[in-house]
Amino acid sequence: MFKRLPDLAAFHPDARALAVTIDGKPFAARAGDTVAATLFAAGLADCRTTPVLGSARGPFCMMGVCFDCLVVIDGQPNQQGCMIPVGEGMRIQRQQGARAVAAAAGPADGMTPEAQP
Repeated sequence: MFKRLPDLAAFHPDARALAVTIDGKPFAARAGDTVAATLFAAGLADCRTTPVLGSARGPFCMMGVCFDCLVVIDGQPNQQGCMIPVGEGMRIQRQQGARAVAAAAGPADGMTPEAQP
């Protein structure tokens, strides 16, 4: 499905290996690649599952339009893998279902329920 071009190094002489983890496993990513391209290079076609049915989804458009490439990067969920360059030491996790949402302490505007119109 995904195969690197053999002459790509000629166009990117600074293409060096970067140490990252994908789902807790070490992987040597390449400088200049996006997180989504790194997942493809690691042999992973899917990067998330849908919240309702748990269907596997993978990068589709590779230009930030479809949101099928959402991943957890360094603990931050819902990151578009196709738009973020891979970096040294990055921790990438494929996102499973909906992200966890913290419980709200109160109304968003800080008003008490009695004071709201």
